[in-house]
Amino acid sequence: MNRLCIFLMFAGTFFTAISQVLLKQSANRPHKSAVYEYLNWRVILSYFIFFCVLLVNTYAFTKVEMKYGTVIDAFSYVFVMLLSYFLLKEKFTKGRVIGNLIIIAGILIYTS
Repeated sequence: MNRLCIFLMFAGTFFTAISQVLLKQSANRPHKSAVYEYLNWRVILSYFIFFCVLLVNTYAFTKVEMKYGTVIDAFSYVFVMLLSYFLLKEKFTKGRVIGNLIIIAGILIYTS
């Protein structure tokens, strides 16, 4: 297994979480019109990040077994929860924490 590609997939998962937070920030702001809801720097940057991650993952999946991709992708839920806490000042709820612990437990069980 290519470690560089695994790292790229983890980085892609992290950047995907960042782009989701950017979309949430954009959705929480008032806009002049419906057009500006989609044509602002947060949305454009977010979709650019999504596109770049798609390209990187397309390459990485040629070097990494498919079963590991789904495990790595599951980390996006953990990253989104952490970034939402630090950047959007959203609170940890019991349900979110339990859900993320279940995801982490599933990852550990699946990979061991």
